[in-house]
Amino acid sequence: MDKKTLVKLGLGAAALALPLFLTAPGRATKRQKAPFYGRNFAHRGLHSRDKSVPENSLEAFRLAAEAGYGAELDVQLTKDGQVVVFHDDTLDRVCGVHGRVDEFSFEELQTMGLCGTAHRIPLFSQVLDTVAGRGPLIVELKTGRRNRELCKKTYALLQGYRGEACVESFDPRIVAWFRFHARDLVRGQLAAPTDEYTKDGRGLLQSYMLSRTLLNFLARPQFIAYKIGFRPLPVRLSELLGAMKVGWTSHEAKNEKGRDAVIFEFYKPQLRYK
Repeated sequence: MDKKTLVKLGLGAAALALPLFLTAPGRATKRQKAPFYGRNFAHRGLHSRDKSVPENSLEAFRLAAEAGYGAELDVQLTKDGQVVVFHDDTLDRVCGVHGRVDEFSFEELQTMGLCGTAHRIPLFSQVLDTVAGRGPLIVELKTGRRNRELCKKTYALLQGYRGEACVESFDPRIVAWFRFHARDLVRGQLAAPTDEYTKDGRGLLQSYMLSRTLLNFLARPQFIAYKIGFRPLPVRLSELLGAMKVGWTSHEAKNEKGRDAVIFEFYKPQLRYK
């Protein structure tokens, strides 16, 4: 075999190996996967469509736990470094107040109602006390100005929790932190189609890579939580290589098919389906 042919073969092998390197997931044991496998998770707690039970409220998590569901929730930092459960970067949509969550202290946030109710933004520790191990948790860490601090404080709270929990983020850097500092926790990469990123102001190349989970080599996530709908080839390759398949956000039970776990809202599916 001549040198030219060897070079071509080498380049071909590299071209085949690159997608595997970029998208390969991390490994999780059966024991690690067991609490989450075949489970339905209430999106931001078991909140109601009419907002009388607001998303990410203590009441929503109490209802989810009492019903036996797992729950998905979002954590971020306040100005004074408290880990609170709240989804949006800003308070406008849920609290009717203009400004970022991390621009207010926890005490200041307690003056603001959730969705016009008497419910308030809870501390993550309060949610953990409310759920008290009655169902597994999927904890999404939001990207902010102090990501490392959020990772450390979230992990510290989970270390003292006696229930089952895993972590996820849209930010591969946050997922990577848990890869290197918290190997006992199952970690997941959140992802969505390209336009979900570009509409938030990200560039096309970055959006494409995130939507295809092409940064898995940073964090080696053990599950991929992908927006329900079409999943690109690299995502399916990661699943084929062993990543658990999690779907969000489901509004009907048929979305359980072909998925290892489902994040749902506004209906009450069975607790387990596998």
